[in-house]
Amino acid sequence: MKKRAFADVLRTEWDGQVERIDPMTMPMMRLVNTALDGVSVEPQAVKEDIVRFAGTDMLCYRADAPQGLVDRQRLQWDPVLDWAETRLGARFVLAEGVMHVAQPAESIAAFGIHVGGVNDPLELSSLHVVTSLTGSAILAMAVLMGQLNCDEAWTKAHLDEDWNIEQWGRDEEAEARRAHRYKDMQAACLVLEAAA
Repeated sequence: MKKRAFADVLRTEWDGQVERIDPMTMPMMRLVNTALDGVSVEPQAVKEDIVRFAGTDMLCYRADAPQGLVDRQRLQWDPVLDWAETRLGARFVLAEGVMHVAQPAESIAAFGIHVGGVNDPLELSSLHVVTSLTGSAILAMAVLMGQLNCDEAWTKAHLDEDWNIEQWGRDEEAEARRAHRYKDMQAACLVLEAAA
C-alpha cells in the first residue's frame, strides 16, 4: 500500500510535466532522487545533521513578549516537548530569545538513538526534509512516530510567522515561498506518515 501511494504521487508529478520537465514541480521525485543519490550513500551524516538540529530546536526558543505569543507557544509547543520527554526520553531546556542554550547531553543522546533507528533512505530523507522545513527535529520525529500529522507539524512550525501575519498583514511573496515549501513538506510527510 505504501509503495502504491508513492507511485501514484510520482505518476501524477510526471503527468504534470507538459512541454518541459520542471523538477521544482516534482517534490516527491526530488525526494526520491535525494534518497537514492545522497542519503543512501551517506546515511550517518544525515542522521548526525538531524541530531544537531535537535540541539538548537526551534521549539526550545521562546518569545518573552507579547504575552499572547508567549501563551500560544506554550500551548502549542509544550505538549510536543512533553511527548518527547515521555516517548523519546529526551528532556529539552527552554530559553527566552535567541541566545543559545546547550541541551543536556543525555537528551541529545536519547534523541539520537531514535534517529539512529531510521535506516530506510527515503524515510531518513523525509525526516531531514521535515526537520529543515520546520526548524524542528522534534516536530519531524513526532510526525514519523505518528504523534502529529503533517498539517499539525506545519502549523506549529509556523506559529511565530502566523502571529506576525495576524499583527501586520500578509506578504504575497512570503506566502508564495511558504506554499512552495509546503508541497515539499507534504511529500516528505507522506513518507513519514506511511512509516508511522
